[in-house]
Amino acid sequence: MSDSSDVRRERLIQLYRDVSTCTRCRLNETRTRAVFGSGNANADLMFVGEAPGAEEDRQGLPFVGRAGQLLNQLLAEIGMRREDVFIANTLKSRPPGNRDPQPDEIEACWPYLESQIQLIEPRVVATLGNFATKKLTGSPTGITRCCGTPQVHELAGRTVFIYPLFHPAAALRTPSVLERLREDFSRIPALLAEPLPDEQEALQIEDAEDHAVPADQLDLFA
Repeated sequence: MSDSSDVRRERLIQLYRDVSTCTRCRLNETRTRAVFGSGNANADLMFVGEAPGAEEDRQGLPFVGRAGQLLNQLLAEIGMRREDVFIANTLKSRPPGNRDPQPDEIEACWPYLESQIQLIEPRVVATLGNFATKKLTGSPTGITRCCGTPQVHELAGRTVFIYPLFHPAAALRTPSVLERLREDFSRIPALLAEPLPDEQEALQIEDAEDHAVPADQLDLFA
């Protein structure tokens, strides 16, 4: 049984404070501020991107540049808002010059992301781009081969759907990627409504109990 939403929110606030003063990797020496993440602390849908960019580093918020504006638009097209979801990154600090995250930096930030998943309790974790997808799925398969195909994984002790998606920044550069991203986004509402495997098992047990022969009727055949 999970903690109450109030308890989880308090733990999330403490985690935010820990991230704000983190020195686990060298990126703390060059960042303006850590970018913890933002959104609904009880969201069913969580997005995980790559790393903060220049504007995110300045504001301390994720996806506030052009890629973030596209993310907002795509959410609106499926009847959702930023306030309905939680958005985070694999890295909480901006790499200098927006270079790729390094393996040791990803590992240093992983306990924070894992705790966010544990405390927010999402049903669907949508990974944006290669770095988030490879880390959360534990697979070297690139995003072009797995985007738009939900996977079932255990993360932070919870069963979730991982939904690999192209990063919005890539969609801004390539019209065909934007078309594919929009198509994959359109399937998110149905995925959110789909029972997870452990929920399906519970439903099957409940259905079997509903159709069981009452004990007093069993006595008739003793």
